[in-house]
Amino acid sequence: MGTITFIEYDGTEHKVDIEPGQSLMRTAVNNNVPGIDGDCGGECACGTCHVILEGDWIKIAGSANSEELQMLDMTPERAENSRLACQITTSEDMDGMVARMPEFQM
Repeated sequence: MGTITFIEYDGTEHKVDIEPGQSLMRTAVNNNVPGIDGDCGGECACGTCHVILEGDWIKIAGSANSEELQMLDMTPERAENSRLACQITTSEDMDGMVARMPEFQM
């Protein structure tokens, strides 16, 4: 089983097992990763699961759809590799992925 590392703004790391088929947001919430709230339950409606994927992981995670891009436009710390974790479905191909969290969620 692979792992994904979430890194808080202060550098605290949380390594969690991949739950294939679950969203990245649900994986974080199920493992009590602080800073990933998922207030809307994964409906791409709140932006409280903003992550910034390191390196080339954005290619594995796939592209954001227009609804997600609109939500990301409202996040003050949006970066080139920003995604909403609720819109990423995890798979074993994501073993080693690193997702950084911004200082503030929406």
